[in-house]
Amino acid sequence: MAHIQFLDETMRDGQQSLWGMRMQAGMAYPVASTIDRTGYDTISFAGSSLFEVLIRHCQEDPWAGLDLVMSQIGRTPVRGGIRSNGSVTFGFTPDALMDLWMERLCAHGVRSWWIYDVLFNIGKMQRLASLAKKHDCKVAGTMLFTLSPVHDDAFWADKADKLSALPEVDSLLLYDTGGVLDRDRIKTLVPAIVAKARGKPIEMHSNNMLGQSAKAYCDAVEFGVTVLHTASRSMSNGPSIPSIDIMVKNMEALGHSHGIDTALLKPVSDHFERVGRTAGYLVNQHYEYDVAALTSQVPGGMMGTLRNQLIQQNMLEKLPEVLEEVAAVRRELGYPGMATPFAQLVGTVAVLNIVTGKRWGIVPDEVIQYAAGYYGEPPAPIDGQVMDRIMAAPRAKDIVEHPPEQPSIDDLRRQHGTGEDDDELILRALVPASDIEKMRRAGPPRRDYPTLSSPELEQARKLMAVAKTPYVRLRSEALDLTLRR
Repeated sequence: MAHIQFLDETMRDGQQSLWGMRMQAGMAYPVASTIDRTGYDTISFAGSSLFEVLIRHCQEDPWAGLDLVMSQIGRTPVRGGIRSNGSVTFGFTPDALMDLWMERLCAHGVRSWWIYDVLFNIGKMQRLASLAKKHDCKVAGTMLFTLSPVHDDAFWADKADKLSALPEVDSLLLYDTGGVLDRDRIKTLVPAIVAKARGKPIEMHSNNMLGQSAKAYCDAVEFGVTVLHTASRSMSNGPSIPSIDIMVKNMEALGHSHGIDTALLKPVSDHFERVGRTAGYLVNQHYEYDVAALTSQVPGGMMGTLRNQLIQQNMLEKLPEVLEEVAAVRRELGYPGMATPFAQLVGTVAVLNIVTGKRWGIVPDEVIQYAAGYYGEPPAPIDGQVMDRIMAAPRAKDIVEHPPEQPSIDDLRRQHGTGEDDDELILRALVPASDIEKMRRAGPPRRDYPTLSSPELEQARKLMAVAKTPYVRLRSEALDLTLRR
């Protein structure tokens, strides 16, 4: 029997998958200290996508919000995430800016990192891992799992061997964004990874897209995984990950030990359920097993983005069609792993193909960069006809002739006019100055998020239905809420 550690994803992947990254500081602040006392090994929280969404859509200062929540966390290390070739901007981020992103999050209290590269540029991952170690952080070398004809056990064993060989890497993270792992796959995959892990702990993260991730966790523990990623019950399942409640129960039933104070779980879950229902976000999700998800492999965090894109076009009913198109686009692009940035690239192309009615009629710049090899080598060759369409796009010639630049921090400070204020530089690299100005005018983050009673919510929903609007904002001296359908 093993001692199982738990990593909390309530405030990162849970809210990314269910709330589309729209968790404001006041939504988490009241229970952050409770999460801190629960006994988690690590609390996952910080990410650049969260920063961008908070500024653009919530008019909230993400640095101030981060500090507010971090003020309630003193016992448990907080984890940030970083992609080796572009974690501050959606496409490519200059190395100097990525280093600064890591350094500034460390200055704000982050002491753990999951570092990933979907195409496994190991050298770039090691550079960031070395920087994390300078700030006394733990590092999880991440393997973003995907099913495809080229991603066999030998492929993953090779990546585990290369990552575990890095002295800066403390653990290996098997990250199943599509929730496709089952026992048949796990019983050969996990032993292959463990055999190459050099004794380093194996973590597992599985978005419950097919409703089978809790079972997958149990099977993975049997074969050597010792750290499980979970979320508070109301923020778990569906496109999110399994709940801490069921996994503690399962581990106890299987004879494993843990350090979770289960008495603290319900207050946190109840809090996020109240906040989520008031804001109109998903809570208490459950997905049924859907074979189609095995081909699309849409990650949990991306499902909310796809829904929002279609809602903006008044085409939410097209979601099943878009998911089918995701599978086709992924195959045509050589089976890239479905995680940032490739999940977004594949998803965006799929949405464009369906919304415009013309496949590959619009080709985003980032897809051209991918086809040009700027991200690395695709797992399999890009479909020849699709490659021709990509390179025939109006922007293709210019992008191919101008690879991404690598300006220095001083260059970037001059470009954005931020002087020595590097927190401000990060924000200006993420969004236009006009968005930052709107954020400043909105004032500092709240320490709470007022919730409405059920009768009040019902009245607001009726008003939204009559007005045929996707959201309504309610403002008074004591209340400032945006309700969404």
